[in-house]
Amino acid sequence: MLNKIYSLFFLFILSSVILSAQTATIRGFINDGVSGEPVIFTNIWLDGTTYGNMTDVNGFYTISQIPAGSYTLITTSLGYDTVRVEVALTAGMIMSQNITLNPATEQLADVVINVEQEEKKVEVKTSQITISPKQISKIPSIGGQPEIAQYLQVLPGVIFTGDQGGQLYIRGGSPVQNKVLIDGLTIYNPFHSIGLFSVFDSDLIRNADVYTGGFSAEYGGRISSIMDIRMKSGNSKKAGGMISVSPFQTKVMLEAPVKKSNNEDLSSSAIVVSAKTSYLDRTSNSIYAYANEEGLPFSFTDLYGKYTATSSTGSQFNLFGFNFNDKVVDYLAINNLNWTSSGGGTNFILIPQNSPVLVEGKFGYSNFKINMIEKNGNTRTSSVSGFNGGLDFTYSLGSDQIKYGFEFLGFSTDFSYVNTLGLDVGQKVSTSEIAGYFKYRKKIGLLIIDPSFRIHYYASLSNLSPEPRLGMKYNINENVRWKFSGGLFSQNLISATSERDVVNLFNGYLSGDENIPSTFNGKDLNGNKLQKASHIVTGFEFDLTNSISMNIEGYYKKFNQLTALNRNKLYEDNGSNWQIPDELKSDFVVEQGDAYGVDFNLKYDKKKVYLWAVYSLGKVTRFDGTNTYSTHFDRRHNVNLVSSYRFNKKWEINGRWNFGSAFPFTPTQGNFELLDLSGGLLTDYTTSNGNHEFILGDINSKRLTTYHRLDLTIKYMIEKKNIKADFNLGVTNAYNRNNIFYIDRYTAEQVHQLPIMPNFGMNLKF
Repeated sequence: MLNKIYSLFFLFILSSVILSAQTATIRGFINDGVSGEPVIFTNIWLDGTTYGNMTDVNGFYTISQIPAGSYTLITTSLGYDTVRVEVALTAGMIMSQNITLNPATEQLADVVINVEQEEKKVEVKTSQITISPKQISKIPSIGGQPEIAQYLQVLPGVIFTGDQGGQLYIRGGSPVQNKVLIDGLTIYNPFHSIGLFSVFDSDLIRNADVYTGGFSAEYGGRISSIMDIRMKSGNSKKAGGMISVSPFQTKVMLEAPVKKSNNEDLSSSAIVVSAKTSYLDRTSNSIYAYANEEGLPFSFTDLYGKYTATSSTGSQFNLFGFNFNDKVVDYLAINNLNWTSSGGGTNFILIPQNSPVLVEGKFGYSNFKINMIEKNGNTRTSSVSGFNGGLDFTYSLGSDQIKYGFEFLGFSTDFSYVNTLGLDVGQKVSTSEIAGYFKYRKKIGLLIIDPSFRIHYYASLSNLSPEPRLGMKYNINENVRWKFSGGLFSQNLISATSERDVVNLFNGYLSGDENIPSTFNGKDLNGNKLQKASHIVTGFEFDLTNSISMNIEGYYKKFNQLTALNRNKLYEDNGSNWQIPDELKSDFVVEQGDAYGVDFNLKYDKKKVYLWAVYSLGKVTRFDGTNTYSTHFDRRHNVNLVSSYRFNKKWEINGRWNFGSAFPFTPTQGNFELLDLSGGLLTDYTTSNGNHEFILGDINSKRLTTYHRLDLTIKYMIEKKNIKADFNLGVTNAYNRNNIFYIDRYTAEQVHQLPIMPNFGMNLKF
């Protein structure tokens, strides 16, 4: 039966290739006439036919398997004039037709809605959310700037654990299980210690795709989610920039053409640089002193630059680099914490003249280092540095598509710390990985199938991981669609923190290690050292009107094998302790987990009003071989409401309300004084002072209080000639809700999230 399926599968491909040789292909780029930037996800079609397509994240389109003849090529997009181009095609012809769109004198608000609806009919997009700069701007701006870190928190299935040191947990996956890419390069820590901000300049984000589960074989090396962020190129038409000022931070962005482009010739080059720095640790002492007795001890500086060269055919070469740093002084149990993330890379798009294949390549290097000094004087350090690269080939066959490629990467990790028992825990490892994948999207009537397969080899562990994946969508009718995705996933990278720690600013990394138990729950692991998971996601899409859409998805993630630091290590793992069980001497332990739930979201987008409503119901558990417990981020109910209303061309108001049910915590059953009896029988216990120790209850068996918060922003915008300015006034936690972050076990003090924080800012674009 399996052989018949494979035979039918390759027959589809072969017949499509033969048909392509007898027909014609049109391809090219669609660009903005003002900035030279690509116009992404816009429709282009041949008038009076069913032949058409949509531009990708690079502004590239392909329309293939077109019968020979004369046609009118049409494209239209929100904010642009419609363009019509006459074309004449012959059999076997591959025509390159680049198009420049100029700003429209009259806005057509419904165009973008229709484009989104058409995309849903031809793309599976299960558990995939595409974020645009327009959507980010609808979130209340904390510190005067729209921030992708805030928008990510309102996505279905995403749980955020705190304003100070909080992390994003996506459908049951921990942060180390989420892969973040910037122009194809892996970023190991995308969020600052104060969880309100990311390392990205949101004004430079062209597009961000977030895959919360069930992603295709194009992506690998993580077992929970993918965040693929593409940054804008510089303006190839004219110089410009932006300045932003607020009590939280200042940002400067500059862009300019090196070689200007024109409408007849795409050949150009441009550069863009961005720098932002926070001074909340200084301004908070006077403006927000009530938030913390010593102010808010967070500071960061982010630098980013990119150079883009484009040929006359549209082929593109990018070179980019970044340096991000973060610092925290005297916070909770920390004396000092600082981390730096730096790196750079290149990527390119190649359009072969006589082939319908689109070739994309990438190569980059990144480095992340973190250091923390605890109150007791112990130091934790961690670093990860490495490279990743690859090639991707995309071949369009009418409404079908073949994509294949390979990826190679290598990284080194160096981690060390002393645990509470005074035992050294550390690791220094170098590893390499190589992977290849193949995916094929086939449209059969109302059904779209998207099978893919990835094979990933982890050299340091000598483990080969075959990973089949499948996506499907069925268009029940014009406005209702059923979708499904699932597959197998693996990863090597391990977090240097424990999922049981509620508050931990230390985001260290380790490579998968040989030193883990050979059995789990009485079963042999058969030499597998990898972390593995399987996903199943299914749901429905509804277009209720041209302006209202609804999406419902249910998911299940089975974390078949997880590797974590061993918090119960009591003995050194050496020859003299060979009789000691692995769980008491290994640096790492094995766990399993389950995450399942349902996400519901409703979107209304028309003219002046934007509404986004999300409700998530979920449950996340882990099994350590003895106990099944809820993770500290197991929030059963999560609600996000986002609204935006534009009164006129000058005034706009944005709001967000978030409600979350209580997080779990581990209760204290009792306490005692632990005496130091290192002096043996001669120790005088009547005069010795011991350490205050606690007897803990069942892991995460109790719950804190519910969480809810309201953020508001009002904007005033003016525009004169080539200068745009907006002034904003906002408030975070508008009704000053005392949301509990955690309870200090030693003092029983309740530590809260950020209180009410008014803010104001100015953004000037020129």
